[in-house]
Amino acid sequence: MSIRLPRLPERGAVKITFTAGPELKAALTDYAEIYARTYGQKEDITQLIPFMLEAFMNADTGFKRARRQLQKARSSSTTHQDKET
Repeated sequence: MSIRLPRLPERGAVKITFTAGPELKAALTDYAEIYARTYGQKEDITQLIPFMLEAFMNADTGFKRARRQLQKARSSSTTHQDKET
């Protein structure tokens, strides 16, 4: 059995709150169970979600490209504001 998310690294406490529909909750519960079977270590859903989101965003080339453009625009905007003051 193989899943896309690698084994989680050592980490400090993480708190995240959001509302999920019943189907997403069931899928997350199943993912956590498959993760435990894959790595022999049970992880709470709230520990998996941030890493799942990070993996999703890292795999999204359109997002990464747009984010670089956004950061570049912010940087040039900040530079432009600094010149005005």
